[in-house]
Amino acid sequence: MAPVRVLCIHGYRQNSFSFREKTGALRKLLKKQVELVYLSAPHSVQQASSEDAPEKENNSGPGPGGDEDPKGWWFSDIQARSFSAQQECEESLGLEESVSVVREAVKVQGPFDGVLGFSQGAAFVAMLCSLQEQKLEPDFSFRFAILVAGFRSACNEHQKFYNAHLQIPSLHVFGLEDRVISDKLSRELLPSFQDPEVLTHPGGHFVPAASAHRKTYQDFLKRFQ
Repeated sequence: MAPVRVLCIHGYRQNSFSFREKTGALRKLLKKQVELVYLSAPHSVQQASSEDAPEKENNSGPGPGGDEDPKGWWFSDIQARSFSAQQECEESLGLEESVSVVREAVKVQGPFDGVLGFSQGAAFVAMLCSLQEQKLEPDFSFRFAILVAGFRSACNEHQKFYNAHLQIPSLHVFGLEDRVISDKLSRELLPSFQDPEVLTHPGGHFVPAASAHRKTYQDFLKRFQ
């Protein structure tokens, strides 16, 4: 049986290499069931001190090919070219370019069965699903979405993505001790999906992949094999 192919969308201040490193346990957990393909965002993020880099929680400092080249999918502060999940703004910067990067990846590296996002990447995944269901991106054909530490964008121009219940099957994963994206923020995204499945874990801001989580992931993915 061929593995389920999943496009992986990293968090803010990460890139495809660092996110691949940080999801090694997930690849090992699911072994031959999935093929994870990692994509880097198009926008470079200014280096910041550890206090200013919330997505570097959970011992995720720079490693080989790691976070020394931080990327982002959009900026909530246009002037500063920075991002905060709870920053309210009228307009954002960079989202269209990021959608183009995903579109190109689907054309060149696809097709993909599903899409997985973490933190800002999970918020972006919800937007990609909305574009797909509005038939605004004919190349997108994702059959499911996995959103880890996701949230609703606080930017006014993004509210169009939350106007209708998304029909795509979705698994929402979040940590009850996440101090970067609280479980409250992640729960606020659930009503945007028609029939969301939820996996909570007792930890913080990371992609959980303990043996206790295997069955939830596997049962969800079996539907698409």
